Amino acid sequence: MPINQSLLPEFDHEMANTRKTLERVPDNKWDWKPDPKSTAMGALANHVATMPLWASDMFSTESFDFAPGGKPVSMPNPKNRAELLALFDQGAKATRKALESATDEQLLKQWALLQNGATVFAMPRVAVLRGMIMNHLIHHRAQLCVYFRLNGIPVPALYGPSADEQN
Repeated sequence: MPINQSLLPEFDHEMANTRKTLERVPDNKWDWKPDPKSTAMGALANHVATMPLWASDMFSTESFDFAPGGKPVSMPNPKNRAELLALFDQGAKATRKALESATDEQLLKQWALLQNGATVFAMPRVAVLRGMIMNHLIHHRAQLCVYFRLNGIPVPALYGPSADEQN
């Protein structure tokens, strides 16, 4: 089985769970944070929503420099749930399309994340997709679920029932 075909069911499952989570981010809690050192709910949700966009670009580039010349690139900044979901849907659709057509050779080819020209990491695209995109997304999605619990927002059932969704 080609690598891309083995990844598509997991990708579809995680994107569905991520969308279900992002659908619960309330517009009126966009700036809420559990601690002054924490990221605001809207910014955290934006980080989750943009990860699929990074992945779609990874398939067509050799690297990405997130601070060329020392200046961070600007990222999309949705202001509400509707914009957030549109951004997420765009990225998930583009990444799925790229993954569907990716060959084993493409997936095993090195890709690098750079900061001001210096390599932060370099690894095969398949490892970037699994570790730096999907696992990273799952980690921050779980943080959002903690934010939900702290705000009385029902936590979605993702891998089985949640305390709020028993069925």
